[in-house]
Amino acid sequence: MPADHIPTLPVRRFEGKVSVVTGAGSGIGKATAVRLASEGAAVACLDVNTNGIDQTVEALKTLGARALAYRCDVTDAEQARRTVDRVADDLGRPSVLCNVAGIGGFFHTTDMPVAKWEQMIAVNLTGPFLMCQATLPYLLHPGGGTIVNVASTAGLIGSAYSAAYCASKGGVVMLTKALAVEYADRGVRVNAVAPGTVDTPLIGMFELPEGADPKHLHKGMSRMGFSTPEHIAAGIVFLASDESSYTTGSILPIDGGTTA
Repeated sequence: MPADHIPTLPVRRFEGKVSVVTGAGSGIGKATAVRLASEGAAVACLDVNTNGIDQTVEALKTLGARALAYRCDVTDAEQARRTVDRVADDLGRPSVLCNVAGIGGFFHTTDMPVAKWEQMIAVNLTGPFLMCQATLPYLLHPGGGTIVNVASTAGLIGSAYSAAYCASKGGVVMLTKALAVEYADRGVRVNAVAPGTVDTPLIGMFELPEGADPKHLHKGMSRMGFSTPEHIAAGIVFLASDESSYTTGSILPIDGGTTA
């Protein structure tokens, strides 16, 4: 993202902080990394898309930020742990984790390959769990920290042809709430955003299967149109900041009113 597209911000809420952003190679992850960097954070950009994270890091450096790219498969527990440890060595103690990486897709439930189900659960739910597990030892140090997960309106309301996606994002909602309760008195806050339809590369994964009824899509469409990655990043960064210091276990829909 060109630096001249970054809005002028009145404060630098993350000055001196180290943040970890998964899925930082494109879409919401990239927008979140840019927003954090523009507010003073050092940013570790994680993704399996190495070209994407390299481009994100270059954009962050134009903002004068400290930023590094790390190829990481969030579904691999050892990779997650090693990568977070490297971030701590390279940039300092992480105090912000943004779990953005995700995949999607529409399938008739009767036709969905089990391997696709397992992949979606692995990336969308197990990945955030493993990243939380790897990062929490650092967040629990003096100074505390915050975790913001990306759920979805599909984790709050049903969506046709989306059994795996709904299950994975519903799991993110409850993972968020469980961790928030567990660490509420230990200096770590855990929240999530629930985007509706966002104009990102991920939307290309959601093609209706043959014979599907397109009227089912109307339920998830806002009369305000699609959101942008920047709309979602603004919510993520608010929840990660000290401005939301009394907020934990919350799920913030950013969906143009589709769950209203």
